[in-house]
Amino acid sequence: MFDHLVLATDDLRKSVAEFAAATGVEPVEGGRHVGRGTRNYLVGFGAASYLEIIGPDVERPVAGAMPFGIEGLRGARLVTWAVRAADLEAAVVAARVAGADLGSIEPMSRRTPAGELLSWRLTSTYPAPYDGIVPFLIDWGTSRHPAGSGLPSVELVDFGATHPRPNEVNAVLEALEVDLRVAVGEPGLQATVAGPGGTYSLR
Repeated sequence: MFDHLVLATDDLRKSVAEFAAATGVEPVEGGRHVGRGTRNYLVGFGAASYLEIIGPDVERPVAGAMPFGIEGLRGARLVTWAVRAADLEAAVVAARVAGADLGSIEPMSRRTPAGELLSWRLTSTYPAPYDGIVPFLIDWGTSRHPAGSGLPSVELVDFGATHPRPNEVNAVLEALEVDLRVAVGEPGLQATVAGPGGTYSLR
């Protein structure tokens, strides 16, 4: 099941402001990723999926690498996406059989601004196989899903992906029981969202 899109940025405040100006919807703070040097803002696509805008935590910086290669970004980019798996271990095996090694499964957690602890597990390889077009996998366990916390929402008008070898990527997506079908083209993810103030393209 589609879980979320990840828009990574080198300037979190700027990217959140640009999103709000374009759509008329203000993303809300998700929280800090302690020890990783990042924090995020969220906006929902309804009750089951969302957009994560993630960037440097300027108040708690870290030396070296940050998630999603944020330390090397210039501007904002739709870097990856996540699929929720009921059986994370089985899904990793299915992806590997189809030709994509998603890496080890790692635990993560963060606290919301209200103090609620969210814990999840996810696959660790970044960029994900096939230039990041294959999603990473996530399991929220017993934690409340972020989209179920009353996030402000926009409509996900469209979401697509391209890759020079779409048949190989699509074989992995089919193994993961993901409906998206990748078209031929340069590697990339594309999405359009719409709010009361207008539409906004993510690439």
